[in-house]
Parts: sequence; C-alpha cells; structure tokens
Amino acid sequence: MVLDDLGSSLRGTLDDLRGKSRISEEDIEDVVKEIQRSLLQADVDVALVKELSNNIERRALDEEPPAGTTPRDWVLRIVYEELVDLVGESTEIPLEEQTIMLAGLYGSGKTTTAAKMAWWFSTKGLRPAIIQTDTDRPGAYDQSKEMASRAEVDFYGDPDADDPVEIARDGLEATEDADVRIVDTAGRDGLNEELIEQIERIEDEVKPDRNLLVLDAAMGQSAKSQAADFQEAIGIDGVVITKLDGTAKGGGALAAVDETDSTIAFLGSGETVKDIERFEPSGFISRLLGMGDLKQLTERVERAMEETTQGEDDDWEPEDMMEGSFTLKDMRKQMEAMNNMGPLDQVMDMIPGLGGGLMDQLPDDAMDVTQERMRDFEVIMDSMTEEELENPRVVGQSRTERIARGSGKPEERIRELLQQHKQMDQMLKQFQGMGDGDMERMMKQMQQQQGGGGGGMGGMGGGGGPFG
Repeated sequence: MVLDDLGSSLRGTLDDLRGKSRISEEDIEDVVKEIQRSLLQADVDVALVKELSNNIERRALDEEPPAGTTPRDWVLRIVYEELVDLVGESTEIPLEEQTIMLAGLYGSGKTTTAAKMAWWFSTKGLRPAIIQTDTDRPGAYDQSKEMASRAEVDFYGDPDADDPVEIARDGLEATEDADVRIVDTAGRDGLNEELIEQIERIEDEVKPDRNLLVLDAAMGQSAKSQAADFQEAIGIDGVVITKLDGTAKGGGALAAVDETDSTIAFLGSGETVKDIERFEPSGFISRLLGMGDLKQLTERVERAMEETTQGEDDDWEPEDMMEGSFTLKDMRKQMEAMNNMGPLDQVMDMIPGLGGGLMDQLPDDAMDVTQERMRDFEVIMDSMTEEELENPRVVGQSRTERIARGSGKPEERIRELLQQHKQMDQMLKQFQGMGDGDMERMMKQMQQQQGGGGGGMGGMGGGGGPFG
C-alpha cells in the first residue's frame, strides 16, 4: 500500500488507546504528538499538520462520542474525518465520451499514466485511445506505443512528424471511433513559455473536456507550487499523482494538491498498466488507517473474475465449486483470479480486519513468499496428469516423486499444494450445506469477532466511508 510508514505509525498510535474506558487530556496529547510526527515524516506541510492536530485535539476533548462507542474508536473516527478533509475531494471523471489532455514536466510519468488511464477506462466498458504528441523526448513514441499495446487500447502517433499540433489533429481523426481520447503532451525540466505555448496550441486544436496534471509523488510539498503554476498557465481540472509506491513524500504531495484548490483524479503506483486507481478519499484514508476499502476490493474481485473466465476454459464457472467436487483445476483458476487482482499486500489492505495492523505484524517479505509459493504451485500443476488435476487424492509417493522430477520442485512443496487443496475443499464443503440464514449468521459472527463486539471496527459500514 502507498504511504506504508505513515499508515503503520498512525495505526500504532491509535492502538495505544485500545481497552481504555476513558481518555485523558494527556492521552490525547500523546496521540496528537505522534500524528504530528507521522505526518511531518510523510512531508506534509507544517502549517497543515498544526491545523489538523489542533482540530483532532479540540474535537476529541470537546465532542461527546455516540453511545456505545469506545474512546479509541471515537478518536479513530475523528482522525479519519480530519484526514479525509485534508486530502480533499476526488476529481469528477464521468464514464462518457470525452477528450482528456495530460500535462506535466519531464519524468512525471505522463506516458505511463496515459496507458494506465486508458486501461482503466477500458475496464469500465469504454473504448479508449492514446494520442502521443511528444516530439521532443527521444523514445516517447516507442514507449507510448508499447504501453498502449500492453493496455490493449488504440494508439496514434507519428514518429516522423515535427509539429505536435499536426499529430493531435491527425490523431483525433484517426481515433474518431474511440469513446475516450487521451492526449499525451511533451514535458520540460520546468514550466517555461515554450511549454506553455505548445500546450495551449494543442489545447486549441483538441478542445479537451478536461486537463489533468501529472505529478510525481516524490515532489512532496513542492507539488503545491507546480500545481499552482500549471493552473495559472493553462488551467487544470484535476491531478494524477504517480509513483506513490516508492516515496516517503506522498503525504506532502496529496495534501499540497488540495491546498491549490485542485482535486485528485487518479493515483499511480508500480510499472504495469493495472497499477492505477481512482482517488476516493474515504477509501484511501480508510486503508491508511487499517480499516479496509470494500469498494476498491469489490471492483478488483469483479474485474479479476471477468479476466479469469475469459481464458480458454470458457465453460468454467466459479459457482460450480459450490455444487460439485473441488478440483486442482478450480484451485488454479482461483489462484489466477488472485493474480489478476494485483499484489497480495494491496488486496490485503482492502479487507477490513485483515490489512493495516495485521500487515504491520508480518515480515516485510511475507507477501513475496506467498507469491513465490503460488508460482511454484502453478509449475507443479503443469506437471500433473489430467487424472491428478481432477482427483488429487490419487497422488501418492510414487506420483509425487514423478511430479517433483517433472516440475523441478521439491516433494515438500508438492505436499504443501495437496494440503492446501484439501483445506480449501473442506472449507467449501462447509459452505455448500449453508442456507442464506446460515451465511448471514456467519457474517455477523465474523464482524463481531473483528470488532470485538462493536469495538475494533468502530461500528463501521454503510456507504461513503467506513463510518457511513
């Protein structure tokens, strides 16, 4: 997850209040000091940190918590609401025909962002296209074309043309069947008259519905001045913050953008076209505080299942596992769906009660180990016969030795796979006998266990955020 250090520190601070029936002024001071330290380390502006901590302290001491709410959960709710306010609102991005122009300096990640956004729109049922107008940076055309290919979206560019406006004009004509046209522009080391003039000429030609500024998260607080400069020069309708996976300054960039009266449209992390998400302040802060993000999780699950069932086995249906026997083929499909959801640590962060604090307790390489085991399992299953995949119980010692030789994996890993399958099979058999009433009772029990009878989860639920 982005801003791991900030989230871990905030969660640790709030957990110090767990179990207390009353919170003293001294307790609040300790919490506020730790929050100040965490935010300053994340490069959030000092004045903003001061304002935020004053608001938290005032509300925690003056406001009366709702009946049945523990002091820890009440402070958690206040911190959540104040942080949501700090990072501001999300840019409105309608799912309709539109043209979007991207602007930004060298190295901000515009070309990668164009492909990521195009992929995101394609998952929403729209047909996107990328128009590459950067004639200054060597390799811009090739990179953009390659990224568009990975995103499986339409692309237009002309490596032999010198005039970006001409490319933009021809690009609009070549991509007229697209629903969403994303126009990528050139950058500079700094915002100068030449860049402004070029972007204005392209803007006059393409008449975009919205201009988005692409900012590198590593800029931290300096994102504020850059966003203000672009706003004054060409006008921006929203911001995309990139490279949030590799910097401790992301908090500064997030807060700085809101200070310019801009809003955030997308967050980018990682190198693949799928490493992008719409910025939703409530879900983002909820994940930061270890409370999950069910909206993002649901979207990822739906997308992953759709991608998984688009393969060669078009007749495979997840529901079949709830009715018949659970085979290794089914298990492979489940693993494929997990891979399609993205990195496991990101998925874990979205699950209420499983991300956040639990992730803090795991070794740094815990998720890497899990991914490695999944890859080993796939290799092992590739070395199995059809009979063994359909009925794993036939795999005895002699077959295990043969599979180990064929896959190049140790026999112990093969036994791990068979044990994992057995456990999943037993769990599914429990679900198969359940009616709707049984499932509802089980979900309520899980919520009570996670929340300690209404404690840890703070009565969360409902729309718009974990507190409804």
